[in-house]
Amino acid sequence: MDSGSIRRKFLEFFEKKGHQIVPSAPLVLKNDPTLLFTNSGMVQFKDCFLGNTTPKSSRVADTQKCLRVSGKHNDLEEVGIDTYHHTMFEMLGNWSFGDYFKKDAIAWAWELLTEEYKLPKDRLYVTVFGGDKGDGLPVDEEAKGLWKAFIDEERILHGSKKDNFWEMGESGPCGPCSEIHVDLRSDEEVKKVPGKTLVNNDHPQVVEIWNLVFMEFNRKADGSLEKLPAQHVDTGMGFERLCMAIQGKTSNYDTDVFQPLITFIGEAANVKYKADEKTDIAMRVMADHVRAVSFAICDGQLPSNTGAGYVIRRILRRAVRYGFTFLDFKEPFIYKLVPVLANQLKDVFGELKAQEDYVSKVIFEEEASFLRTLEKGLKRIDAIIQEKKDKVIAGDQVFELYDTFGFPVDLTSLIARERGLSIDETGFETEMKKQKDRSKAAASKETGDWMSIGDDVKTEFTGYDSLEEDVKLVKYRIIKQKNKEQFQLVFNKTPFYAESGGQVGDTGFIESANEKIFIVDTKKENELIVHFSDKLPESLTASFHAVVQRDKRRQSMNNHSATHLLHAALRQVLGKHVEQKGSLVNDKLLRFDFSHFVAMTPEEIQQVEDIVNQKVRENIALDEKRNVPIEQAKTLGAMALFGEKYGDFVRVITFDPKFSVELCGGTHVRATGHIGLFKIISESSVAAGVRRIEAITADEAEAYVRNEVSLLDEIRGMLKNPKDLSAAVKALAEEKQALEKKLEVFNQEKANQVKDVLVTKAIKQGDKTLIMDKISLPNADTVKNVAYALRNQFNDLLLILAVEVEGKPQVCVMVGEQLAETKVYHAGNMVKELAKEIDGGGGGQPFFATAGGKNLAGLDAVLVKARGMIK
Repeated sequence: MDSGSIRRKFLEFFEKKGHQIVPSAPLVLKNDPTLLFTNSGMVQFKDCFLGNTTPKSSRVADTQKCLRVSGKHNDLEEVGIDTYHHTMFEMLGNWSFGDYFKKDAIAWAWELLTEEYKLPKDRLYVTVFGGDKGDGLPVDEEAKGLWKAFIDEERILHGSKKDNFWEMGESGPCGPCSEIHVDLRSDEEVKKVPGKTLVNNDHPQVVEIWNLVFMEFNRKADGSLEKLPAQHVDTGMGFERLCMAIQGKTSNYDTDVFQPLITFIGEAANVKYKADEKTDIAMRVMADHVRAVSFAICDGQLPSNTGAGYVIRRILRRAVRYGFTFLDFKEPFIYKLVPVLANQLKDVFGELKAQEDYVSKVIFEEEASFLRTLEKGLKRIDAIIQEKKDKVIAGDQVFELYDTFGFPVDLTSLIARERGLSIDETGFETEMKKQKDRSKAAASKETGDWMSIGDDVKTEFTGYDSLEEDVKLVKYRIIKQKNKEQFQLVFNKTPFYAESGGQVGDTGFIESANEKIFIVDTKKENELIVHFSDKLPESLTASFHAVVQRDKRRQSMNNHSATHLLHAALRQVLGKHVEQKGSLVNDKLLRFDFSHFVAMTPEEIQQVEDIVNQKVRENIALDEKRNVPIEQAKTLGAMALFGEKYGDFVRVITFDPKFSVELCGGTHVRATGHIGLFKIISESSVAAGVRRIEAITADEAEAYVRNEVSLLDEIRGMLKNPKDLSAAVKALAEEKQALEKKLEVFNQEKANQVKDVLVTKAIKQGDKTLIMDKISLPNADTVKNVAYALRNQFNDLLLILAVEVEGKPQVCVMVGEQLAETKVYHAGNMVKELAKEIDGGGGGQPFFATAGGKNLAGLDAVLVKARGMIK
């Protein structure tokens, strides 16, 4: 059975059991501060378990894209080393929200695995929660009794809290779970060692394929457990492992999930899979990692130096490194795998096929950049090795290679061994711990439990229609960070817009008869609208009047509506390939990222700006439709952005049906005329294939234009009010250029004179011609020119100059070609030492080096020290 059929059978099976089949959520999370990526199937249903929202159906099933690069059994540096862990994987799951519980979940799991997939019953084992004294929880006898109807008791094993009690995080819904494991070993191996002894012992052929979680508790911040008001089922089955079991393979990578990618890599590298362990690992790493990187980019996360973007960059760079080191891919290659992957999954995750070219180009640029970094890193390693007096590369140098050049410790170790050296692994680990401790200290935050005031209710957002509302507090919690307390407040209703879709959260205040509390930010946490305050109300049950800061909201609305007009104008000018890739909308400016692979020309920028201002002047009325069925919205021509998760009902924002129709939850002007004026202030590159426009509107745009006009008037005055300002500035620039050429000639003449004087001071001293003097030159270039001119004249030159350059001290050391071969003098090392006399620093090559400093009076001391060094 091929992988497509396996996936399809799972969904069809649960559809027959009354489950609604729902699409996968994006891999990249937008409104969950606790996670960077969707790391399990239940993430998109988190609010259903927390009671913050009502599920669309009491029974659902899906296949979910997941990404994990840390946690149980899954450190990034181990992926590809074994055969059954991955960064990105699919999780097949079925859920019950207060509907069926253990009995049906267990019965259906057994039915699907043994009757539909035909897995041999005598190769399956199940585990149940074995109890935990710390939590005061007994063995899950209920689950054990239910399993006895299907499987021999000797194949039902008690699991630890670590393996058989599932928790969302340090706090939140949790409960005991039952895992199903399959033994894929040969009959001979099974006879030698019973499979039950290998369950949960990291054996590559005795693996967990399905986890049935029975949600019945809530873990509070203090560690205690309380019963949930309803019982839920949350299951997750590793699709890749399931395929391995059904297809009779001993490795996930041998299935048709990965083999098309591995075959492509092998043919390109002229290497056979399973011919050599090192190249096998490299091919597995590349096949696995391209999946994670491609879908992350597809869902809106570009590689970067921080947060989720750093994780994606790190995954991609690991794949590049393995290809570079073991498969001799010295040019970008991984981007070529994207079409293979897109074609494989076009029927289940069509978003990658739709963005195939874009994702390929982003990966290509990232690869090319990192390959350049690798080359620099290799040069740095060579320099370190050349400086070594012992046989060990220090831990701080190994860390520098890791942190600056992306060299993992194993790559540095490999290169060191090839050169007859070793690395200080203990020192490296010490540096790593220091970095982790710094990060931990910076991010240290203690989050308290949500405290409810009466019954929990879902917050009603009223901010589309009003900026004021009478509200009551329904829950709050305390956040402690760096000895400072902040409070998060949730109300029964609110006019405050929570940050999302690029638009910043509202600020303002809440006021009762006795107190006034300022709201400093508003954010979404899954389905909650959370208001941030530095103070907790004295009376938690008081009635409050909530007021949004009007000017900030008004300017933010101007900028948000302008992004819609900008998006439409860009597609009109540049083409339909333009897609939004990110945005920031606040009261000062708008920032709009979009897919496009070349810089916009000045003419294109002007054309886009003109179109937007034309739409502003037309004063197009806002057409806002709320709670529109998603399919109906698409028929209206609404643009759905990749990487966004939309519900069954959406909000459609239209400014002229023939111009701009978008799905959007943000706040907007009533008519485009409110925007007043739109002005683009910059266009630049953000990442491979992504450009960024920054623009301003209304008050900010008017102030910008006023300042520009004022500046022009000032320049006119300085130039005596010429009739043609452009011609006058051009003439001034030409005059400046002519004077610079004359000055260059003068400086060269000065340099030649200084050089001739220095020649007369040359002293033959043993194996060298020594020139040492204190001089004055007009700039750093003339110092260099003098040094090289003297080197051309004397093969055995040792030149040491203490130079005053534009009132600042500089040291220069040059070693002639013949003298340099003796390696007696190293210009870079000498300069570092001499620069101390002028309170400076510098360096350079063994034959030429310079240094600048602050202490002009130290130039004489430079020459004194130089004489001592030569002796």
